[in-house]
Amino acid sequence: MAIVASLPDVNLFSSLPSTLPMADSSGTFRPAPPIPIPKYSPSCRNRNPRSSNPHTDTQPKPQSNPALKLPHRQTRYYKPMKEGVISSDGERTIVIGDSGVSYQLPGAPFEFQFSYSETPKAKPVGIREPAFMPFAPPTMPRPWTGKAPLKKSKKKIPLFDSFSPPPAGKSGVKYVEMPGPFPFGRYPKEAMTRDEILGEPLKKWEKGMLIKPHMHDNRQVNLGRDGFTHNMLELIHSHWKRRRVCKVRCKGVPTVDMDNVCRVLEEKTGGEIIHRVGGVIYLFRGRNYNYRTRPQYPLMLWKPAAPVYPKLIQEIPEGLTKDEAHEFRVKGKSLRPICKLSKNGVYVSLVKDVRDAFELSPLVKVDCPGLEPSDYKKIGAKLKELVPCVLLSFDDEQILMWRGRDWKSRFVNNPLTPILSETNIADELVPADKTGEESGPNTVISSPKMMSLWKRALESSKAVVLEELDLSPDDLLEKVEEFEGTSQAAEHTYTALVLPSNDGAEDYVDDEDRPEVYSDIADDFDDECSDDDESLEPVGPVGSLPVDKIVRKLRETLK
Repeated sequence: MAIVASLPDVNLFSSLPSTLPMADSSGTFRPAPPIPIPKYSPSCRNRNPRSSNPHTDTQPKPQSNPALKLPHRQTRYYKPMKEGVISSDGERTIVIGDSGVSYQLPGAPFEFQFSYSETPKAKPVGIREPAFMPFAPPTMPRPWTGKAPLKKSKKKIPLFDSFSPPPAGKSGVKYVEMPGPFPFGRYPKEAMTRDEILGEPLKKWEKGMLIKPHMHDNRQVNLGRDGFTHNMLELIHSHWKRRRVCKVRCKGVPTVDMDNVCRVLEEKTGGEIIHRVGGVIYLFRGRNYNYRTRPQYPLMLWKPAAPVYPKLIQEIPEGLTKDEAHEFRVKGKSLRPICKLSKNGVYVSLVKDVRDAFELSPLVKVDCPGLEPSDYKKIGAKLKELVPCVLLSFDDEQILMWRGRDWKSRFVNNPLTPILSETNIADELVPADKTGEESGPNTVISSPKMMSLWKRALESSKAVVLEELDLSPDDLLEKVEEFEGTSQAAEHTYTALVLPSNDGAEDYVDDEDRPEVYSDIADDFDDECSDDDESLEPVGPVGSLPVDKIVRKLRETLK
């Protein structure tokens, strides 16, 4: 510090003023501000726009970027549209038709949509945003001004797929399944059409072999409220790159119509559904599938806004007057719901339950607590098309439906008699539906589901119809014991032949295979089973099971 102080013309505090400021008459010290205050124009300084003089504003207002004026999801943009082409850029067009808003690209095998399974059948009446393509542009609209690309790597990265799998034991490479399965002596071949890729139909043991590894595996494609979307096409092919079967789990709105989901999956992906249980689908890629020759589709870079559809709830529904509709809505408030839908549930039996409920009551209500409004409105739209029915209300997170004037019972010969209660009153709602027939004293009231269960039990020899009603307790017990032995003998490990004296029982024959088109297959597959009609070997030696003793006693009593 002494050396610095001895230097000439060096000011150690150059930031301070060179001369002391003059004190005011009041004796207080007021230093000068270090930064001068900018002088703004009066128009910008005045915060009250009403008091500003318009003649003093000489500066023009800056124009905002037109890109910032585009509507977004919070705006109330609405533009009515008619059926046909609404926007085109050369061969790239946007069309409104029976399938909603679709996008046509040159060389595409079909029209692209955001959702292939959840598009309503009603035609849209307007759009919520300007028509644009959600895909990447084919060429750059301006010259490229970025940095130079990186140099190509000298390291060659090998690409593996099912036709060129990695060598066995190679580290750092995920497992890739070979094409197939193939019968002995056959090998994969290049295929182009869907039938050639699928190859020969799979046998039952082959389906079991393919499905078993995926039963408890979490590697799957989740299908939610938007259904089967466009980008899921590439996702399914990425699963097929390493595995022969892709597991698709459906939850929520799409499970109301699972047949439609299965049809769209097979139609768009080209695969085959080999197993379906509940909301889980197993999609087979084909025997001769090759990932390198798969169809490649452009990805959607963002989710387009949903178009505007006609209102589901009309103030005066079709077939009703205004007073009748109001009366139905009032009585629907005290109506008990037939079921309660949980969030992200599986609603496979909902359509059947609503149809069965319409057999006993013209009004049906479904409770949807906790569901998004858009979800239960989509469910109502599906029920309107599948049941069919007339929607009356979505109040209080509940779907209220009316079966309509043109409704016809499925049980024409044996109509069901509705059960009157304080809340579910069917006869008072529509007097015109009364047939004038009164149920007799011996009429049994049962639901369609219970009737189907009774019919199935009679066909499988698990129930019997008593022709004599006036039986004593001893005779009834004897009938029960006789039927118990017969039913247990029918479920024996090998073919059991029961010949009573008068009843004339039939031989027990195994049920035929169910149709495999969108059908539920049993989860317990046997890898070693074949399609030939060969009898299976019993689990233990013949006559060693406890049921054999019952059969012997039954045969002795019948002799």
